[in-house]
Amino acid sequence: MPSASVVIPTFNRKDCLREALRSSFAQTVPVEAIVIDDGSTDGTEEMMRQEFPDVRYERRNGPNGPCVLRNRGSELATSPILFPIDDDAVFASPRTIEQTLAEFDHPRIAAVGIPFINVQKDDSVIQQAPDDSKIYVTEAFVGASHAIRRDRFLAAGGYRSRMFYMGEEGDLAIRLLDRGWLVRLGRADPIHHFESPKRVLTRADLFGRQNDVLFAWYNVPMPYFPLHLLGATVAGLRYGFRCRRPLRMVLGLAMGYRAIIDQFSQRRPVHPGTYRLRQMLRAQGIVPLSEIEPLLPKMPDIATANAF
Repeated sequence: MPSASVVIPTFNRKDCLREALRSSFAQTVPVEAIVIDDGSTDGTEEMMRQEFPDVRYERRNGPNGPCVLRNRGSELATSPILFPIDDDAVFASPRTIEQTLAEFDHPRIAAVGIPFINVQKDDSVIQQAPDDSKIYVTEAFVGASHAIRRDRFLAAGGYRSRMFYMGEEGDLAIRLLDRGWLVRLGRADPIHHFESPKRVLTRADLFGRQNDVLFAWYNVPMPYFPLHLLGATVAGLRYGFRCRRPLRMVLGLAMGYRAIIDQFSQRRPVHPGTYRLRQMLRAQGIVPLSEIEPLLPKMPDIATANAF
């Protein structure tokens, strides 16, 4: 049995995908790799068939978006810990997965944010715990570099497909938190993230602002909902003017408000205490688990946990 399942959503990045897979199989522990293709047209299918015939590969008619692809890969996985990395990320060290698995040593830890470096920008290490003396928890992880317990992921309902792209990690993290499960900052050897030059900034702007609105609609309880939604709207507009892309931000926010109509029945706000705790984690960034454990709800039995 594999010690971990590496789940890689991909679209038209066959060369990056090749390196991601090679680094996965170079790990010090046995892993299975699952590739879910969003309809690539660059020869990804032929590359997988010729170079990685033993890898579980599934091609879908796109565009579905990373949320749907990661959900599907998680359904197919057979190990208890998932590593859903991006197709432009590589395990630069052969020990990263082994080191991260060891960090699931507390029952409240549902996910670990693995340290990573955006190597085409600078050499700073992102989402790394300050030291090994404590378990440090945070609000959410970065999708390009994380690991998560498969049973917790499925119990919380996975990613919401309506969010498509950008911000889906925070939406999942608050649903985990509502069940008493946390995101830990890791100390493993960093993943190298080669942010693709093919990344479409327009899509990030539109779906980023849409999902700010949807996050509020799905998760924020009363009486906090109106103020949170107003704050997200104002912050999105300010960011648009600061980066000189105001029209995209307005369109993205409009997409979010419009999406509320067809997602009206999907509102499942978390408990007020969960929301307050999430806001504290967001404000402080890093908090020792010992400081917040008394504030956490009792963890549900996985076998009976209700998915959203």
